[in-house]
Amino acid sequence: MRHPPRSVLLAVAGTVALVAGALLPVVTAQGAVPTCTVEYSVTGQWDAGFQGAVKIVNNAASLSSWNLTFDFADGQRVTQGWSAKWSQSGTTVTAANESWNGSLGTGASVSAGFIASTSKTNAAPTTFKLNGTTCNADSDPTPTPTPTPTTPPTTDPPDTGDGPPALRVSGNKLVDADGNTRRLLGVNRSGGEFMCVQGRGIWDGPVDDASVKAIADWNVDTVRIPLNEECWLGLSNIDSAYGGTNYVNAVKELVTRVEAHGMTPIVELHWNYGQYTGNSAGCSDVHASCQKPMPDLQYTPSFWTSVANTFKNDQAVVFDLFNEPYPDRATSTTTQAWQCWRDGGTCPGIGYEVAGMQDLVDSVRATGARNVILAGGLAYSNDLSQWLTYKPTDPTGNLAAAYHVYNFNTCANESCWNSTLAPVAAQVPLVAGEVGENTCSHGFVDQVMKWFDDRGLSYLGWTWNTWDCSTGPSLISGYDGTPTAYGAGLRDHLRALDG
Repeated sequence: MRHPPRSVLLAVAGTVALVAGALLPVVTAQGAVPTCTVEYSVTGQWDAGFQGAVKIVNNAASLSSWNLTFDFADGQRVTQGWSAKWSQSGTTVTAANESWNGSLGTGASVSAGFIASTSKTNAAPTTFKLNGTTCNADSDPTPTPTPTPTTPPTTDPPDTGDGPPALRVSGNKLVDADGNTRRLLGVNRSGGEFMCVQGRGIWDGPVDDASVKAIADWNVDTVRIPLNEECWLGLSNIDSAYGGTNYVNAVKELVTRVEAHGMTPIVELHWNYGQYTGNSAGCSDVHASCQKPMPDLQYTPSFWTSVANTFKNDQAVVFDLFNEPYPDRATSTTTQAWQCWRDGGTCPGIGYEVAGMQDLVDSVRATGARNVILAGGLAYSNDLSQWLTYKPTDPTGNLAAAYHVYNFNTCANESCWNSTLAPVAAQVPLVAGEVGENTCSHGFVDQVMKWFDDRGLSYLGWTWNTWDCSTGPSLISGYDGTPTAYGAGLRDHLRALDG
Protein backbone atom coordinates (compact mmCIF):
# COMPACT_ATOMS: atom_id res chain seq x y z
CA MET A 1 0.00 0.00 0.00
CA ARG A 2 1.22 3.50 -0.71
CA HIS A 3 1.52 5.80 2.25
CA PRO A 4 0.40 9.30 3.24
CA PRO A 5 2.76 12.04 1.98
CA ARG A 6 5.86 12.24 4.15
CA SER A 7 8.78 14.66 4.19
CA VAL A 8 11.71 12.63 2.93
CA LEU A 9 15.25 13.49 3.96
CA LEU A 10 17.41 13.34 0.85
CA ALA A 11 20.37 11.02 1.25
CA VAL A 12 23.49 11.17 -0.87
CA ALA A 13 23.48 8.27 -3.32
CA GLY A 14 26.79 6.47 -3.04
CA THR A 15 28.19 4.00 -5.51
CA VAL A 16 27.85 0.50 -4.11
CA ALA A 17 29.00 -2.83 -5.37
CA LEU A 18 28.38 -6.26 -3.94
CA VAL A 19 31.39 -8.49 -4.50
CA ALA A 20 32.08 -12.10 -3.76
CA GLY A 21 34.52 -12.58 -0.88
CA ALA A 22 37.40 -15.00 -0.88
CA LEU A 23 37.75 -17.62 1.81
CA LEU A 24 40.94 -17.11 3.80
CA PRO A 25 42.92 -20.37 4.09
CA VAL A 26 43.92 -21.86 7.41
CA VAL A 27 47.67 -22.53 7.46
CA THR A 28 49.37 -24.79 10.04
CA ALA A 29 52.60 -26.73 10.19
CA GLN A 30 52.55 -29.97 8.26
CA GLY A 31 51.42 -32.84 10.45
CA ALA A 32 50.30 -30.63 13.34
CA VAL A 33 46.67 -30.32 14.35
CA PRO A 34 45.57 -27.01 15.88
CA THR A 35 43.33 -27.10 18.93
CA CYS A 36 40.75 -25.23 16.88
CA THR A 37 40.55 -23.78 13.39
CA VAL A 38 38.66 -20.72 12.21
CA GLU A 39 37.89 -19.88 8.60
CA TYR A 40 37.03 -16.21 8.07
CA SER A 41 35.43 -14.98 4.85
CA VAL A 42 33.93 -11.81 3.38
CA THR A 43 30.81 -12.88 1.50
CA GLY A 44 29.66 -9.46 0.27
CA GLN A 45 30.94 -5.89 0.31
CA TRP A 46 29.60 -2.40 -0.51
CA ASP A 47 30.80 1.18 -0.15
CA ALA A 48 30.58 1.44 3.63
CA GLY A 49 30.09 -2.11 4.84
CA PHE A 50 30.39 -5.81 4.26
CA GLN A 51 28.95 -9.19 5.19
CA GLY A 52 31.24 -11.74 6.77
CA ALA A 53 31.23 -15.26 8.14
CA VAL A 54 33.25 -17.47 10.46
CA LYS A 55 33.43 -21.26 10.59
CA ILE A 56 34.81 -22.75 13.79
CA VAL A 57 36.08 -26.33 14.01
CA ASN A 58 36.83 -27.75 17.46
CA ASN A 59 39.65 -30.31 17.36
CA ALA A 60 39.96 -30.66 21.15
CA ALA A 61 37.69 -31.97 23.90
CA SER A 62 33.96 -31.39 23.58
CA LEU A 63 32.67 -27.97 24.60
CA SER A 64 29.32 -27.22 26.21
CA SER A 65 29.63 -23.54 25.27
CA TRP A 66 31.93 -21.48 23.10
CA ASN A 67 33.18 -17.92 22.81
CA LEU A 68 35.16 -16.68 19.80
CA THR A 69 37.16 -13.43 19.87
CA PHE A 70 39.16 -11.59 17.22
CA ASP A 71 40.32 -8.04 16.49
CA PHE A 72 39.63 -5.73 13.57
CA ALA A 73 42.51 -3.52 12.42
CA ASP A 74 40.75 -1.04 10.11
CA GLY A 75 37.99 0.41 12.29
CA GLN A 76 35.34 -2.10 11.24
CA ARG A 77 32.25 -2.25 13.46
CA VAL A 78 29.83 -5.17 13.69
CA THR A 79 26.27 -3.86 13.31
CA GLN A 80 24.34 -7.14 13.44
CA GLY A 81 24.81 -10.89 13.28
CA TRP A 82 23.21 -14.30 13.41
CA SER A 83 23.87 -17.80 14.78
CA ALA A 84 25.86 -16.19 17.63
CA LYS A 85 25.54 -13.38 20.14
CA TRP A 86 27.74 -10.72 18.57
CA SER A 87 29.28 -7.79 20.46
CA GLN A 88 32.25 -5.47 20.05
CA SER A 89 34.37 -3.50 22.51
CA GLY A 90 36.94 -1.27 20.86
CA THR A 91 38.58 -3.38 18.18
CA THR A 92 37.72 -6.70 19.82
CA VAL A 93 34.78 -8.64 18.44
CA THR A 94 33.12 -11.43 20.42
CA ALA A 95 30.80 -14.11 19.09
CA ALA A 96 29.24 -16.25 21.84
CA ASN A 97 27.06 -19.29 21.21
CA GLU A 98 23.29 -19.14 21.14
CA SER A 99 21.33 -21.43 23.46
CA TRP A 100 20.70 -23.87 20.62
CA ASN A 101 24.28 -24.23 19.25
CA GLY A 102 26.48 -24.17 22.34
CA SER A 103 27.47 -27.84 22.22
CA LEU A 104 30.58 -28.32 20.08
CA GLY A 105 31.93 -31.85 20.10
CA THR A 106 35.38 -33.01 19.07
CA GLY A 107 35.67 -32.52 15.32
CA ALA A 108 32.38 -30.63 15.12
CA SER A 109 31.97 -27.26 13.45
CA VAL A 110 29.68 -24.28 13.77
CA SER A 111 29.19 -21.28 11.49
CA ALA A 112 27.96 -17.75 12.18
CA GLY A 113 27.59 -14.58 10.13
CA PHE A 114 27.56 -10.84 10.61
CA ILE A 115 27.27 -7.46 8.89
CA ALA A 116 29.77 -4.71 9.68
CA SER A 117 30.58 -1.16 8.65
CA THR A 118 33.96 -0.20 7.24
CA SER A 119 35.52 2.86 5.64
CA LYS A 120 39.05 1.62 5.03
CA THR A 121 40.78 -1.36 3.43
CA ASN A 122 38.87 -3.97 5.45
CA ALA A 123 41.85 -6.11 6.41
CA ALA A 124 40.94 -9.55 7.73
CA PRO A 125 41.61 -10.45 11.37
CA THR A 126 44.78 -12.47 11.92
CA THR A 127 44.25 -14.04 15.35
CA PHE A 128 41.21 -15.95 16.59
CA LYS A 129 40.70 -17.31 20.10
CA LEU A 130 38.13 -19.94 21.08
CA ASN A 131 37.42 -19.90 24.82
CA GLY A 132 40.78 -18.15 25.26
CA THR A 133 42.80 -20.64 23.20
CA THR A 134 44.46 -19.40 20.02
CA CYS A 135 43.15 -21.17 16.93
CA ASN A 136 44.94 -21.99 13.67
CA ALA A 137 48.14 -22.53 15.71
CA ASP A 138 50.25 -25.67 16.00
CA SER A 139 49.62 -28.10 18.84
CA ASP A 140 51.02 -31.50 19.66
CA PRO A 141 50.27 -33.92 16.83
CA THR A 142 47.16 -35.93 17.51
CA PRO A 143 45.00 -38.11 15.31
CA THR A 144 42.93 -35.88 13.04
CA PRO A 145 39.24 -36.32 13.86
CA THR A 146 36.68 -36.49 11.07
CA PRO A 147 34.77 -33.19 11.05
CA THR A 148 31.02 -33.50 11.48
CA PRO A 149 29.46 -30.24 10.29
CA THR A 150 26.32 -29.14 12.03
CA THR A 151 23.20 -28.98 9.87
CA PRO A 152 20.00 -26.99 10.21
CA PRO A 153 17.00 -28.70 11.79
CA THR A 154 14.82 -30.60 9.32
CA THR A 155 11.83 -31.06 11.57
CA ASP A 156 9.33 -28.57 12.84
CA PRO A 157 10.00 -27.21 16.35
CA PRO A 158 7.43 -28.33 18.91
CA ASP A 159 4.43 -26.12 19.62
CA THR A 160 4.78 -25.43 23.34
CA GLY A 161 1.41 -23.74 23.62
CA ASP A 162 3.04 -20.46 24.66
CA GLY A 163 2.44 -17.77 22.09
CA PRO A 164 1.52 -18.40 18.46
CA PRO A 165 2.03 -21.83 16.90
CA ALA A 166 4.85 -22.95 14.64
CA LEU A 167 3.34 -23.00 11.17
CA ARG A 168 3.80 -25.08 8.06
CA VAL A 169 1.98 -25.71 4.80
CA SER A 170 -0.16 -28.82 4.40
CA GLY A 171 -1.82 -28.95 0.99
CA ASN A 172 -3.66 -25.65 0.65
CA LYS A 173 -3.82 -24.95 4.39
CA LEU A 174 -1.60 -23.46 7.04
CA VAL A 175 -1.42 -25.85 9.98
CA ASP A 176 0.22 -26.02 13.39
CA ALA A 177 2.43 -28.81 14.74
CA ASP A 178 -0.64 -30.91 15.54
CA GLY A 179 -2.06 -30.52 12.03
CA ASN A 180 -4.81 -28.09 13.05
CA THR A 181 -5.76 -25.55 10.39
CA ARG A 182 -4.75 -21.98 11.21
CA ARG A 183 -6.01 -18.78 9.58
CA LEU A 184 -4.05 -15.53 9.70
CA LEU A 185 -6.55 -12.80 10.64
CA GLY A 186 -5.31 -9.42 11.68
CA VAL A 187 -3.77 -6.08 10.85
CA ASN A 188 -0.70 -4.40 9.40
CA ARG A 189 1.50 -2.25 11.67
CA SER A 190 3.08 0.24 9.28
CA GLY A 191 6.04 2.48 10.11
CA GLY A 192 9.15 0.34 9.99
CA GLU A 193 9.36 0.74 6.23
CA PHE A 194 9.48 4.55 6.06
CA MET A 195 10.36 6.22 9.38
CA CYS A 196 14.00 5.10 9.41
CA VAL A 197 14.82 6.06 5.82
CA GLN A 198 13.27 9.47 6.45
CA GLY A 199 15.47 9.95 9.53
CA ARG A 200 12.49 10.27 11.86
CA GLY A 201 12.75 7.13 14.02
CA ILE A 202 11.93 3.45 13.60
CA TRP A 203 8.18 3.16 14.32
CA ASP A 204 5.29 5.47 13.56
CA GLY A 205 3.63 5.68 16.98
CA PRO A 206 4.09 3.45 20.04
CA VAL A 207 4.90 -0.27 19.88
CA ASP A 208 5.06 -0.85 23.63
CA ASP A 209 3.24 -3.68 25.35
CA ALA A 210 0.07 -1.66 25.92
CA SER A 211 -0.23 -0.76 22.24
CA VAL A 212 0.38 -4.33 21.13
CA LYS A 213 -2.19 -5.59 23.64
CA ALA A 214 -4.67 -3.14 22.11
CA ILE A 215 -4.18 -4.92 18.78
CA ALA A 216 -4.77 -8.31 20.36
CA ASP A 217 -7.94 -7.02 22.01
CA TRP A 218 -9.57 -6.81 18.56
CA ASN A 219 -9.33 -10.63 18.43
CA VAL A 220 -6.40 -10.25 16.06
CA ASP A 221 -4.18 -13.31 15.69
CA THR A 222 -1.63 -11.94 13.17
CA VAL A 223 0.36 -8.72 12.76
CA ARG A 224 2.21 -7.92 9.54
CA ILE A 225 5.33 -5.77 10.04
CA PRO A 226 6.65 -3.92 6.94
CA LEU A 227 10.44 -3.44 6.84
CA ASN A 228 13.08 -1.45 4.96
CA GLU A 229 16.13 -3.31 3.64
CA GLU A 230 18.57 -0.38 3.90
CA CYS A 231 17.61 0.18 7.54
CA TRP A 232 17.92 -3.52 8.40
CA LEU A 233 21.34 -3.76 6.71
CA GLY A 234 22.50 -0.47 8.26
CA LEU A 235 23.65 1.07 4.96
CA SER A 236 25.56 4.35 5.01
CA ASN A 237 22.64 6.60 4.05
CA ILE A 238 20.68 5.57 7.17
CA ASP A 239 21.12 7.37 10.49
CA SER A 240 22.85 4.78 12.69
CA ALA A 241 20.35 5.51 15.46
CA TYR A 242 17.65 4.03 13.24
CA GLY A 243 19.63 1.45 11.25
CA GLY A 244 21.71 -1.69 11.63
CA THR A 245 21.73 -3.20 15.10
CA ASN A 246 19.31 -0.61 16.52
CA TYR A 247 16.76 -1.32 13.79
CA VAL A 248 17.17 -5.10 13.95
CA ASN A 249 16.81 -5.11 17.73
CA ALA A 250 13.68 -2.95 17.48
CA VAL A 251 12.14 -5.41 15.02
CA LYS A 252 13.06 -8.37 17.19
CA GLU A 253 11.51 -6.67 20.22
CA LEU A 254 8.27 -5.99 18.37
CA VAL A 255 8.13 -9.58 17.12
CA THR A 256 8.62 -10.76 20.70
CA ARG A 257 5.78 -8.53 21.96
CA VAL A 258 3.46 -9.68 19.18
CA GLU A 259 4.17 -13.31 20.04
CA ALA A 260 3.79 -12.66 23.77
CA HIS A 261 0.17 -11.71 23.06
CA GLY A 262 -0.37 -14.94 21.12
CA MET A 263 -0.24 -13.36 17.66
CA THR A 264 1.65 -14.54 14.58
CA PRO A 265 4.21 -12.02 13.26
CA ILE A 266 4.66 -11.59 9.50
CA VAL A 267 7.92 -9.80 8.65
CA GLU A 268 7.78 -8.30 5.19
CA LEU A 269 10.09 -6.39 2.85
CA HIS A 270 8.28 -3.21 1.84
CA TRP A 271 10.87 -0.73 0.51
CA ASN A 272 14.19 -1.54 -1.18
CA TYR A 273 17.19 -0.11 -3.02
CA GLY A 274 17.23 0.49 -6.78
CA GLN A 275 16.48 3.46 -9.03
CA TYR A 276 13.28 3.22 -11.06
CA THR A 277 11.78 6.22 -12.86
CA GLY A 278 9.45 4.42 -15.26
CA ASN A 279 5.70 3.98 -15.37
CA SER A 280 4.04 4.31 -11.94
CA ALA A 281 7.32 5.14 -10.19
CA GLY A 282 6.77 6.20 -6.60
CA CYS A 283 10.00 8.19 -6.40
CA SER A 284 13.18 8.85 -8.38
CA ASP A 285 15.46 8.09 -5.42
CA VAL A 286 17.88 5.16 -5.71
CA HIS A 287 17.47 4.56 -1.99
CA ALA A 288 14.68 2.63 -0.28
CA SER A 289 12.31 5.58 0.08
CA CYS A 290 9.30 4.22 -1.83
CA GLN A 291 7.78 1.10 -3.32
CA LYS A 292 9.93 -0.20 -6.21
CA PRO A 293 8.61 -2.55 -8.92
CA MET A 294 10.80 -5.48 -7.82
CA PRO A 295 13.44 -6.41 -5.24
CA ASP A 296 17.07 -5.63 -6.12
CA LEU A 297 19.75 -8.26 -6.57
CA GLN A 298 22.34 -6.05 -4.89
CA TYR A 299 20.90 -6.07 -1.38
CA THR A 300 17.61 -7.98 -1.11
CA PRO A 301 19.12 -11.51 -1.02
CA SER A 302 21.45 -10.31 1.77
CA PHE A 303 18.47 -8.79 3.57
CA TRP A 304 16.57 -12.09 3.48
CA THR A 305 19.65 -14.10 4.44
CA SER A 306 19.98 -11.93 7.53
CA VAL A 307 16.25 -11.91 8.38
CA ALA A 308 16.03 -15.68 7.91
CA ASN A 309 19.04 -16.28 10.13
CA THR A 310 17.50 -14.02 12.76
CA PHE A 311 14.17 -15.87 12.90
CA LYS A 312 14.83 -19.34 11.50
CA ASN A 313 14.57 -20.99 14.91
CA ASP A 314 11.07 -19.58 15.41
CA GLN A 315 8.67 -21.05 12.87
CA ALA A 316 5.85 -18.95 14.24
CA VAL A 317 7.36 -16.09 12.21
CA VAL A 318 6.13 -15.86 8.61
CA PHE A 319 8.27 -14.31 5.84
CA ASP A 320 6.56 -12.10 3.22
CA LEU A 321 9.15 -11.72 0.45
CA PHE A 322 8.13 -8.44 -1.18
CA ASN A 323 5.24 -6.10 -0.62
CA GLU A 324 3.75 -5.20 -3.99
CA PRO A 325 5.59 -6.20 -7.18
CA TYR A 326 4.64 -4.29 -10.30
CA PRO A 327 7.05 -5.29 -13.10
CA ASP A 328 3.96 -5.38 -15.32
CA ARG A 329 4.00 -1.56 -15.29
CA ALA A 330 7.55 -1.55 -16.64
CA THR A 331 7.54 -4.40 -19.18
CA SER A 332 5.69 -4.60 -22.46
CA THR A 333 4.16 -8.06 -22.09
CA THR A 334 2.57 -10.08 -19.31
CA THR A 335 4.91 -12.99 -20.00
CA GLN A 336 7.95 -10.73 -19.52
CA ALA A 337 6.48 -9.45 -16.27
CA TRP A 338 5.89 -12.91 -14.81
CA GLN A 339 9.33 -14.11 -15.95
CA CYS A 340 10.87 -11.06 -14.26
CA TRP A 341 8.80 -11.78 -11.14
CA ARG A 342 10.07 -15.34 -10.82
CA ASP A 343 13.57 -15.24 -12.35
CA GLY A 344 14.78 -11.67 -11.87
CA GLY A 345 17.92 -10.61 -13.73
CA THR A 346 17.81 -7.88 -16.36
CA CYS A 347 14.12 -7.00 -16.69
CA PRO A 348 12.79 -4.76 -19.47
CA GLY A 349 12.02 -1.27 -18.19
CA ILE A 350 13.77 -1.69 -14.82
CA GLY A 351 17.20 -0.08 -14.59
CA TYR A 352 18.66 -2.16 -11.78
CA GLU A 353 19.41 -5.88 -11.60
CA VAL A 354 16.35 -7.60 -10.18
CA ALA A 355 16.14 -10.37 -7.58
CA GLY A 356 13.32 -12.70 -8.58
CA MET A 357 11.08 -14.56 -6.16
CA GLN A 358 13.13 -17.72 -6.77
CA ASP A 359 16.30 -15.87 -5.73
CA LEU A 360 14.66 -14.83 -2.47
CA VAL A 361 13.23 -18.27 -1.70
CA ASP A 362 16.70 -19.70 -2.31
CA SER A 363 18.29 -17.09 0.01
CA VAL A 364 15.91 -17.96 2.83
CA ARG A 365 16.20 -21.72 2.44
CA ALA A 366 20.02 -21.63 2.20
CA THR A 367 20.06 -20.58 5.87
CA GLY A 368 18.16 -23.70 6.89
CA ALA A 369 15.02 -21.68 7.66
CA ARG A 370 11.78 -23.61 7.14
CA ASN A 371 9.45 -20.72 7.98
CA VAL A 372 6.34 -20.24 5.85
CA ILE A 373 7.05 -17.90 2.92
CA LEU A 374 4.49 -15.62 1.24
CA ALA A 375 4.94 -14.42 -2.35
CA GLY A 376 2.63 -11.74 -3.79
CA GLY A 377 1.79 -11.55 -7.49
CA LEU A 378 1.81 -8.76 -10.08
CA ALA A 379 -0.09 -5.45 -10.17
CA TYR A 380 0.84 -4.57 -6.58
CA SER A 381 0.01 -8.17 -5.50
CA ASN A 382 -3.52 -7.80 -6.91
CA ASP A 383 -2.95 -10.15 -9.88
CA LEU A 384 -2.50 -13.87 -9.17
CA SER A 385 -3.72 -15.00 -12.60
CA GLN A 386 -0.45 -16.82 -13.46
CA TRP A 387 0.92 -17.32 -9.96
CA LEU A 388 0.60 -21.10 -10.18
CA THR A 389 2.36 -21.20 -13.56
CA TYR A 390 5.35 -19.18 -12.35
CA LYS A 391 5.44 -20.06 -8.65
CA PRO A 392 8.99 -20.49 -7.27
CA THR A 393 10.30 -23.88 -6.26
CA ASP A 394 10.47 -24.33 -2.49
CA PRO A 395 12.32 -27.45 -1.29
CA THR A 396 10.47 -27.37 2.05
CA GLY A 397 6.99 -27.06 0.51
CA ASN A 398 6.20 -24.13 2.82
CA LEU A 399 5.23 -21.58 0.17
CA ALA A 400 1.95 -19.63 0.17
CA ALA A 401 0.44 -16.99 -2.11
CA ALA A 402 -0.04 -13.38 -1.01
CA TYR A 403 -2.75 -11.09 -2.37
CA HIS A 404 -3.66 -7.43 -1.81
CA VAL A 405 -7.04 -5.91 -2.54
CA TYR A 406 -8.55 -2.44 -2.24
CA ASN A 407 -11.81 -1.14 -3.67
CA PHE A 408 -9.87 0.75 -6.37
CA ASN A 409 -7.96 -2.33 -7.68
CA THR A 410 -8.71 -4.15 -10.93
CA CYS A 411 -9.38 -7.51 -9.29
CA ALA A 412 -11.83 -6.25 -6.66
CA ASN A 413 -15.03 -8.22 -7.23
CA GLU A 414 -16.35 -11.74 -6.75
CA SER A 415 -16.15 -12.56 -10.44
CA CYS A 416 -12.39 -11.93 -10.48
CA TRP A 417 -11.89 -13.64 -7.14
CA ASN A 418 -13.73 -16.73 -8.37
CA SER A 419 -11.77 -16.89 -11.61
CA THR A 420 -8.24 -16.01 -10.43
CA LEU A 421 -8.04 -16.50 -6.65
CA ALA A 422 -10.08 -19.66 -6.18
CA PRO A 423 -7.77 -21.82 -8.38
CA VAL A 424 -4.73 -20.61 -6.41
CA ALA A 425 -6.46 -21.17 -3.06
CA ALA A 426 -7.31 -24.71 -4.15
CA GLN A 427 -3.60 -25.60 -4.34
CA VAL A 428 -1.72 -23.43 -1.82
CA PRO A 429 -2.62 -21.32 1.22
CA LEU A 430 -3.85 -17.87 0.21
CA VAL A 431 -3.23 -14.87 2.47
CA ALA A 432 -4.65 -11.43 1.71
CA GLY A 433 -1.82 -9.51 3.36
CA GLU A 434 -3.58 -6.18 2.80
CA VAL A 435 -7.30 -5.45 2.49
CA GLY A 436 -8.80 -1.99 2.67
CA GLU A 437 -10.77 0.81 1.05
CA ASN A 438 -10.44 4.55 0.62
CA THR A 439 -14.02 5.43 1.57
CA CYS A 440 -13.47 5.84 5.34
CA SER A 441 -16.05 3.07 5.68
CA HIS A 442 -16.04 -0.73 5.50
CA GLY A 443 -18.66 -1.79 2.96
CA PHE A 444 -16.08 -3.13 0.49
CA VAL A 445 -13.95 -4.81 3.15
CA ASP A 446 -17.07 -6.54 4.45
CA GLN A 447 -17.49 -8.16 1.03
CA VAL A 448 -13.84 -9.22 0.96
CA MET A 449 -13.98 -10.76 4.43
CA LYS A 450 -17.14 -12.71 3.62
CA TRP A 451 -15.61 -14.21 0.46
CA PHE A 452 -12.47 -15.18 2.35
CA ASP A 453 -14.40 -16.46 5.40
CA ASP A 454 -16.58 -18.68 3.21
CA ARG A 455 -13.42 -20.39 1.97
CA GLY A 456 -11.46 -20.47 5.23
CA LEU A 457 -8.80 -18.06 3.96
CA SER A 458 -6.63 -15.44 5.68
CA TYR A 459 -6.71 -11.63 5.56
CA LEU A 460 -5.21 -8.59 7.30
CA GLY A 461 -6.50 -5.02 7.33
CA TRP A 462 -4.37 -2.04 6.35
CA THR A 463 -3.36 -0.35 8.66
CA TRP A 464 -2.97 0.03 12.45
CA ASN A 465 -1.85 3.67 12.25
CA THR A 466 -3.57 6.90 13.19
CA TRP A 467 -3.55 8.56 9.78
CA ASP A 468 -6.36 10.59 8.27
CA CYS A 469 -8.50 7.98 6.48
CA SER A 470 -8.74 10.30 3.48
CA THR A 471 -5.00 9.76 2.86
CA GLY A 472 -5.12 5.99 3.32
CA PRO A 473 -7.14 3.28 5.04
CA SER A 474 -6.42 3.81 8.75
CA LEU A 475 -8.02 1.38 11.19
CA ILE A 476 -7.58 3.47 14.33
CA SER A 477 -7.75 7.03 15.61
CA GLY A 478 -5.82 6.17 18.79
CA TYR A 479 -3.20 3.56 19.69
CA ASP A 480 -5.42 2.40 22.54
CA GLY A 481 -7.45 0.67 19.81
CA THR A 482 -10.10 3.33 19.24
CA PRO A 483 -11.35 2.45 15.74
CA THR A 484 -12.17 4.70 12.82
CA ALA A 485 -15.49 4.01 11.09
CA TYR A 486 -13.51 1.86 8.67
CA GLY A 487 -11.66 0.08 11.48
CA ALA A 488 -14.88 -0.64 13.38
CA GLY A 489 -15.95 -2.93 10.56
CA LEU A 490 -12.82 -5.08 10.85
CA ARG A 491 -12.79 -5.02 14.66
CA ASP A 492 -16.43 -6.04 15.04
CA HIS A 493 -16.08 -8.74 12.40
CA LEU A 494 -13.00 -10.31 14.03
CA ARG A 495 -14.63 -10.24 17.44
CA ALA A 496 -17.75 -11.89 16.02
CA LEU A 497 -15.64 -14.74 14.62
CA ASP A 498 -14.80 -15.72 18.18
CA GLY A 499 -18.41 -16.47 18.98
